[in-house]
Amino acid sequence: MLKKLALAAIALGAVSAIEPAAAADWIVVVNSVEVDKPVDQTWKRIGDYCEISEWMKVSCTYMLGHGDLGSIRVLNNANQEVMVAKTAHSYTYWQNVGNMAPASFHGTLMAEAGRNGKTTLSYTLVYDQSGLSEDKRASEHARLKDRFHQLLEVMKGLAEAR
Repeated sequence: MLKKLALAAIALGAVSAIEPAAAADWIVVVNSVEVDKPVDQTWKRIGDYCEISEWMKVSCTYMLGHGDLGSIRVLNNANQEVMVAKTAHSYTYWQNVGNMAPASFHGTLMAEAGRNGKTTLSYTLVYDQSGLSEDKRASEHARLKDRFHQLLEVMKGLAEAR
């Protein structure tokens, strides 16, 4: 047991000695809205992995899978997004091909049960802004914050429609 711990400590020391080529500068953008529908109904309406075609007005096809963990969706025949996590009312993806791929762009769409039968719908983005110039960082953050807030409002409208 001590031998295994010693080897693990040596390996950890070797890993921590490796310096990245450039330090990442991770940014998190969080938006949320309240939907006047229960969480199951909300997620059923907007939670399918290719439902993005309706609320973002893009084409969506599956390159791999059918909307389960590991599925790859292709947006507008250009951006590829791999589903890397999934729960009953959420999914997380990583854009591995596309305009945000160099920034290791990740997104999570999540619906949570709220009070009085309502749903809190949130969209969280994570990306590395180190590749952006200093003067572009604030504008890119603002662009993504505004864009995904608008998309949540569209999803809210779809979920609440009768």
